[in-house]
Amino acid sequence: MLKPANVPGYFRAVSQVVSNQLNTSKQVAILPQKSVVHIPWSSSSPSALSKALPSGNIAISVGPAVSSQVRLAHTDITVPDFTHYRRDGTKDPAKKSHDEDARKNFTYLMAGGLSVGAAYGAKSVVSQFISSMSASADVLALAKIEIKLSDIPEGKSVTFKWRGKPLFIRHRSASEIQAEQSVPVSSLRDPQHDNDRVQNPSFLIVIGVCTHLGCVPIANAGDFGGYYCPCHGSHYDASGRIRKGPAPLNLEVPPYSFPSEDLLIVG
Repeated sequence: MLKPANVPGYFRAVSQVVSNQLNTSKQVAILPQKSVVHIPWSSSSPSALSKALPSGNIAISVGPAVSSQVRLAHTDITVPDFTHYRRDGTKDPAKKSHDEDARKNFTYLMAGGLSVGAAYGAKSVVSQFISSMSASADVLALAKIEIKLSDIPEGKSVTFKWRGKPLFIRHRSASEIQAEQSVPVSSLRDPQHDNDRVQNPSFLIVIGVCTHLGCVPIANAGDFGGYYCPCHGSHYDASGRIRKGPAPLNLEVPPYSFPSEDLLIVG
């Protein structure tokens, strides 16, 4: 490390070494220096530069020890000519093209054809997607069940399975039919007459799912001799109507039909 007293001698030694390596017998070509225009830092805006710079390749100095180069715009770039690729009817900008209507019709025809194809494809995709979520063949086979009514004795309730749910079929006696038809509809929580719930008064067909929380009631039980849900204490009569307890609605009646007097089809 140099001390401050030795700094002048260090610079002199370097100067002598460099001077000894120069060959003074050869001529050295001196290139012309570029003109340098100094512009104050406060006026270094594009407008000031354009006014202060002369033409040519110029080195400028703007700001604290920052130099840059300004290149003028080129005006010798040729614009490509696409006249050879244009239609003859569109080369003259002052005349209206004669095939304009034909080109518009072709555009409209292509757009319409693509729209119809896209709509058909979307319909096909949606149809396939919906059909994939439909019930399988084995599930559809159980969509309807046939029941022989002669196997159900009078006064008894038989339970079947239909679409994964318990199905109650009750063969009612004449006294039960008369008792349920005489109940005042205005006194019911879910007002519904007995004739509106049965097609044949002798047979009551309901889904054995309690309308409170989905429990399975017990047949021939409860305060009204119909169905009783022991989970929360809902009482139904022999017409499947709620008479007491927390259940808000009557037992659901599924779609069914009687093809003959002894045959019942549910579903």
